[in-house]
Amino acid sequence: IHEGLLDDDLRESAYEVVLACMLFSGVEIYSTERRKKEKGSRFLSGLKNKRDKRHVESESTEHLKIIDTIRIQMQISEATDTFIRRRLTQFAMGKSYGQIDVPQLSIVLLTALLRTDFASEKSYLHWKNRQANVLEELLSSDHKKTEKQMIRASLAKIRNPEEWDIKMSPSERSDVLLTLRQVALTFTSIPVRFGVEGETYYWTTGYHLNIRLYEKLLFGVFDVLEDGKLIEEAKEILKFARLTWSMLGITERLHHALFAWVLFQQFIATEEAVLLDYAICEVEKVLSTEVYNEKEVDYMKSLMCSTIRDECEIRLDLLRSIFSSISSWCDSKLQDYHLHFSQFTGYRLPNEIVTRKIRTYIEKTLDAACNRTHPLATLASELKLIAEKDISIFSPVLHRWYPQCAMVSARTLHQFYGEILNPFVKNITLPTEDVRKVLPAAYALEHCLIELYSSACKGSSSHHGLEFEQYPFFLSQIAEISRSLILDWVVAQHERILQWTGRTFDLEDWEPLSSQRKQAASAVEVFRIIEETVDLFFEWSIPMDITHLQALLSIIFHSLDAYLSKVVSQLVEKRNLYPPTPPLTRYKEATFPIVKKKMAESLIIDDNIYKNLDNLTASKLCIILNTYRYIQKQIDVLEEGIRKSWESVKLYQIDRHSIEKTPETLETTDVNGESVSELFVATLDCIKDSAAHAIRKTSDFLGAKIVFWDMRDSFLYHLYHGGVEGNRFEGVLPEFDKVLNNICGLIDGTIRDLVVSSIWKASLEGLMWVLLDGGPSRAFSEFDIQKIEEDFHMLKDLFVADGEGLPRSLVEEEAKFCNKILSLFSLETESLIQMLMASSEHISVGVNNYKYGQRYLGDAHTLIRVLCHKKDKEASKFLKRHYRLPPSSEYDETSVENSSLSSPLVADIMKKSMSFRWSDKSHSSFRSIRKKFQEATWK
Repeated sequence: IHEGLLDDDLRESAYEVVLACMLFSGVEIYSTERRKKEKGSRFLSGLKNKRDKRHVESESTEHLKIIDTIRIQMQISEATDTFIRRRLTQFAMGKSYGQIDVPQLSIVLLTALLRTDFASEKSYLHWKNRQANVLEELLSSDHKKTEKQMIRASLAKIRNPEEWDIKMSPSERSDVLLTLRQVALTFTSIPVRFGVEGETYYWTTGYHLNIRLYEKLLFGVFDVLEDGKLIEEAKEILKFARLTWSMLGITERLHHALFAWVLFQQFIATEEAVLLDYAICEVEKVLSTEVYNEKEVDYMKSLMCSTIRDECEIRLDLLRSIFSSISSWCDSKLQDYHLHFSQFTGYRLPNEIVTRKIRTYIEKTLDAACNRTHPLATLASELKLIAEKDISIFSPVLHRWYPQCAMVSARTLHQFYGEILNPFVKNITLPTEDVRKVLPAAYALEHCLIELYSSACKGSSSHHGLEFEQYPFFLSQIAEISRSLILDWVVAQHERILQWTGRTFDLEDWEPLSSQRKQAASAVEVFRIIEETVDLFFEWSIPMDITHLQALLSIIFHSLDAYLSKVVSQLVEKRNLYPPTPPLTRYKEATFPIVKKKMAESLIIDDNIYKNLDNLTASKLCIILNTYRYIQKQIDVLEEGIRKSWESVKLYQIDRHSIEKTPETLETTDVNGESVSELFVATLDCIKDSAAHAIRKTSDFLGAKIVFWDMRDSFLYHLYHGGVEGNRFEGVLPEFDKVLNNICGLIDGTIRDLVVSSIWKASLEGLMWVLLDGGPSRAFSEFDIQKIEEDFHMLKDLFVADGEGLPRSLVEEEAKFCNKILSLFSLETESLIQMLMASSEHISVGVNNYKYGQRYLGDAHTLIRVLCHKKDKEASKFLKRHYRLPPSSEYDETSVENSSLSSPLVADIMKKSMSFRWSDKSHSSFRSIRKKFQEATWK
């Protein structure tokens, strides 16, 4: 099929197919209750508990619950699902139910498509391109050259975002889709080939795509969290899948064959034996004469596939191809059945062909088993069995007549194995696979021999201890070798993990793994390789001390720290998000037409920074936040596993030392639990702290980016621009609602409140920007402030979301400063001037410290800006006389605002108020300013 159609594309298309087939079979897919729900706050619905999402309201019918289950199983977002259901329902209104094919479905969904139907530009473009790829797959064959060129030109227009979304008018887009629809309808009228009931032209022409879509639908019966199990609703999903047969060209026999293949693939992936039993049942149904139909057989034979057999490509019909693939897999595994199977189940009586195959399987399996083992490892295991048998069976009896019998057995086995092992040990330089096989086996053998030897020492005289020293076991030799050997191995793993981490990070697209697993794939891969390394570390099963544990934790720390650093480095400085501050002006209405001053252009942002900001979409930042949270959770799981494994190592070694009863070895045993805990604190706890810091930093950045970058035009530059009436919050709230709904649909539930709280804080900061730095076009009367307070209550209610959002106490606490700023606008101008005088006194003695992005209720910066944006003649007169500020009516804000201050005096005040360091000259200047304040008040 088309190379642009990936697995996720096929899964999403399969969901569209099943919804369309339900609708055109008379099944309701878009309930009245759902439509009413969508008219309410989308944010409120986005905050509902996930368990509530899984089960729609009790008044909904059962089939709607199943549809929602299918959506979750196929990992379709709620936003996409809503768009598909709404569009299909709109299309079906007034039409009689009938058959629909895949090309028509894609064209229907492309009709009236809007960018706003999707959470991001990226998801919109990807969805649109997927529909074009589907159409190309089904409409690009069996055409004359002229028709092919026409189809390709039409699809090229759909794929081109600039042409389709900007240059073309709605009518032009409709003409393109009409062209494709006419081609699709022409194909629909072509006579069918086999006369199977419901057959259409697309059954055979598009069967490659049809089969893949049906496979994706069948995979929806497996639990997304436990993929080795079928969900409870599997039968109901299969019933709905049956509705797609007429569209996708599926027959009874073909269904059983494909379901057998899907079950078999899932068995291979999960090794869940019950799935193999289900697959065998489906195969038996395929072979049953009950479903035999000659027309159906001819149709299925026409569905040809290419497969690889003995490194050669061969063409088989679909049914043979499925059976051939199953047979090949079984054949390959049975050639090493000791490795792959724990038991067999027979289904067929033996015959000559089977007998020959079984003999081949036995020979190849045993060859493979022998090649997997090293002779020294095998010998050690065999000798260990002999020693264990001696301990449990023979020595207790022989001890009655010869108390030293166990010692003799232990010395004999030790000497025999030692002579063979020593040459191997002397040549060890690297931690090879042979070394990994032999040393643990030798170590286990010696442990068993010491136990055998020590059993004879119980109750015996002390000279037996001297005999023990005369026949030293080679445990200490293995321990000495293993110390440096394991450290070398750990260092080598570090390089491997770092390389793999870098590679997987470079490939990351920051899309969620699924609707349930919302973290990035790269983080999952990083932990997979780390967990694999941990397993290999403890599989050494040879003497270890705390140094080895320290080395392991160190490489885990550095690997995760490197990954975290790469992720965090994608952020840009938060200061780049903020718009430039417009010049300070005093309120004045224009009484007659004048030539207005143009606002100076803002500072140009570096291209790389601008590109990074554009790439850091809210959706991407949510996945990054989820990834940090995933790292924190996985660290806990990883730590628990390492601690348990380390305890097992210590218990094994302590047990061995207690058998040896040698003080020297007991001293080397790590029994200091505090030291181990300190290692975890210095490594894994440190990573969790780094992830927590990254969550706070990214969450803060996300809130600021949404308000000051993504919503700059609609919020900062639109709200109250030119007057409060007509530019109020009603125009901004729907976008806020959509953004919050998108965030809550993507973010991990455990950090949802933190993220939404960051957006709330940023929105408060944005409102303060509008009120205090809004520029010449904004001035507020006391009546305006009342309306703004009403708007402010609306914004708070949105974030509280009827108790489903942020706690009311948190929202009100963060809103306190904003409420106080609004109260300043309601004060008399004379009071504000007096406050400004007092604030200037504080500045002059260095009490007030102004920082970028922070405001204080009574500081000069805030009070001057309140006076500048106050629609009051006395305030304007004061600012004109003492700051020489230009009137607001002289400025045209059609261009971008500038951060420069037009009044040198005000610029000087603002600059100096940001520092604690004041010279005598500064004190003098502020005394003169205070004098001017007093003069203004007296006048």
